[in-house]
Amino acid sequence: MNTNIFKEFISGKTIASIPQNGKVKLSELSFFVSQLSVMLSSGIVLSEAVGIIAEQQKPGFFRNVLYDISDRIQNGESLSVALSAYPKIFDSMFVSIIAASEISGQMSQMLDVLDKYIESENSIIKQIKAALVYPAIMMVLAVVATSTLMFFVLPKFTTIYKSRGQALPAITQVLIQISELLSNWKSAAMIAVGFALLLAGIYYSIKTETGKKIIYYIQIRVPVLGTMFIDTIMTRCTKIMATMLTTGVPLLNVLEVVKSSTLNMYFNTFWSQTYSKVESGSQLSEAMKVSPYNELISPAILQMIRAGEKSGRLGNVCERVSMFYEKKLKASIKAVTSLIEPLMIVIMGIIIGIIVIGLLLPILRISSVMSH
Repeated sequence: MNTNIFKEFISGKTIASIPQNGKVKLSELSFFVSQLSVMLSSGIVLSEAVGIIAEQQKPGFFRNVLYDISDRIQNGESLSVALSAYPKIFDSMFVSIIAASEISGQMSQMLDVLDKYIESENSIIKQIKAALVYPAIMMVLAVVATSTLMFFVLPKFTTIYKSRGQALPAITQVLIQISELLSNWKSAAMIAVGFALLLAGIYYSIKTETGKKIIYYIQIRVPVLGTMFIDTIMTRCTKIMATMLTTGVPLLNVLEVVKSSTLNMYFNTFWSQTYSKVESGSQLSEAMKVSPYNELISPAILQMIRAGEKSGRLGNVCERVSMFYEKKLKASIKAVTSLIEPLMIVIMGIIIGIIVIGLLLPILRISSVMSH
């Protein structure tokens, strides 16, 4: 089948015009990886396997991408090179693992690793989203209740008190001033523009080298959340190491892939320094120990890696380490999600409580005001 003609038929575009800003769901990526692993282990040719998977996709961006990748492979490109044409779908870690599997000849096993990794990432995202549903509903209800009180109830009290020449309580006056400020479209527009500029400033500042350092530092240092980030990164790294080492990929190639698996610059620096030390002849455990960022790895894990090196079973030890971090990660996610809900309730409770107090104070005085 001429896939170029078919693609032009379904999209009305040539391959060169496939946009680079399309989005692919994790579920779609997981399906592609798992199906490709099954087909390759069944003996189907790579380009044909990718084409078959493309046919099973719904018409759209990802289907066109897979057809293009199939054509690239037929024209002599390796899978890793073909995938690298779409960096927004297949990140550097994904491409690096595929490249390493092409060298080792263990592509099917590596695809299984990628599939498990994608499923794990998807599971984590779902857990966090599920944990945020209740707080999100609470926030919406709080905003609706707050808006109703601020824009409909407070103005009525203002009219009554002004007509009687009575002074409102200080907290109520502040709330009314805020209400009037937001009700005026000019002031509201200025606040919105100022808020947008603030967000834009924050966004562009975190793109700078200093901004990235601050964000990545907070990422691994903030209580509770920091533990979850570290556990997530280490679960991913050790799982990759375990699979690649047991399938015969050289350690330096493994470290190259592991380094590309994390965007956090502190972990990236840690693995880069480890790579350099191992390249110079050091043992992995020793290279990890002497890194200035060795605090990211617990001494017990370093001991296990050292034991794995001595016994010649480093891959098996890394598998055990990844299982340890996976259990730890589940506990970290549970701790974070259990913290979010009460924290949101407390914050919303404080905001609504202040408004309610501001309303109740005039209500308590209303009878004396009306009697004059």
